Amino acid sequence: MKARQLADPATGERLRQQFESHGVAATRIEFAARTQSYHDHMACYGKVDVALDSFPYNGATTTCEALWMGTPVVTLAGERSVARYGLSLLHAANCAGWATHDPDEFVAIAAGLAGSRPARAALRARIAKSPLTDARAVAAGLEDAFHAMWRGWCDRVKL
Repeated sequence: MKARQLADPATGERLRQQFESHGVAATRIEFAARTQSYHDHMACYGKVDVALDSFPYNGATTTCEALWMGTPVVTLAGERSVARYGLSLLHAANCAGWATHDPDEFVAIAAGLAGSRPARAALRARIAKSPLTDARAVAAGLEDAFHAMWRGWCDRVKL
């Protein structure tokens, strides 16, 4: 786990105790506070086999960063928009099979990826070819949406 709050030793200890109370040994968890640079931050993904998306508020930037660095992300999709970012991002990255609505399936997907996760370079190449990173298509879609809104406004005011 990585968060600026983990610079506080008491916070880390409290989290360790919570994990241990659920049967997760402290030796299986690594806590990290804020890194010194963006490069150092991105390098942290090299230590991660599988990223588990947060719930009920899914990641956005962190999900994209993990995928770009070749780290698979598993997400549990909820009903509200903030619990569906991961689903949307994984769908756009052609990795929709890593998203689920079922907690048991979430665990099964994560365990399966941990056992035989895709090579980092192959995953990054897959992401680079996906709609998630197709900036031209995103810009064209945004232009089309703006144009449609402008046409709709013009039609309503009868210019």
